[in-house]
Amino acid sequence: MAAADKHLVGGPGPLKAAPQAAPQAEGGRHWTFLSNHGHVLVCLARDPDARLRDVAARVGITERAVQKIVSDLEEAGVVERLRDGRRNHYRVFPDRPLRHPIESHRTVGSLLGMVLNPVVVKRLVAAGGNDG
Repeated sequence: MAAADKHLVGGPGPLKAAPQAAPQAEGGRHWTFLSNHGHVLVCLARDPDARLRDVAARVGITERAVQKIVSDLEEAGVVERLRDGRRNHYRVFPDRPLRHPIESHRTVGSLLGMVLNPVVVKRLVAAGGNDG
């Protein structure tokens, strides 16, 4: 694979450019502060009608990996998948606590609030993400 092609992702059909990754640290190791689960959650919160193929391209992982992550998020009660004809709509529950004991005093909404535009977070809360 040519160096110029290594940032292209996608399945059948035209390739889509993945978002530019942060420069690698000395020694070639690349990491980010959010996991792929966090990245998928941010994408679904930003665009609840996103196709998983598009989420995969944006995060830079396979569509199958995104499907597994969405299943994990559903099992944890963080996301609900709602069928709308042939498409899915994703409802995010911003009131859910984060999973690890170190961060469990914070909510999904507080995490999203650090990454997303405040208007998007307000939309999530107003959409009834709090199930009471």
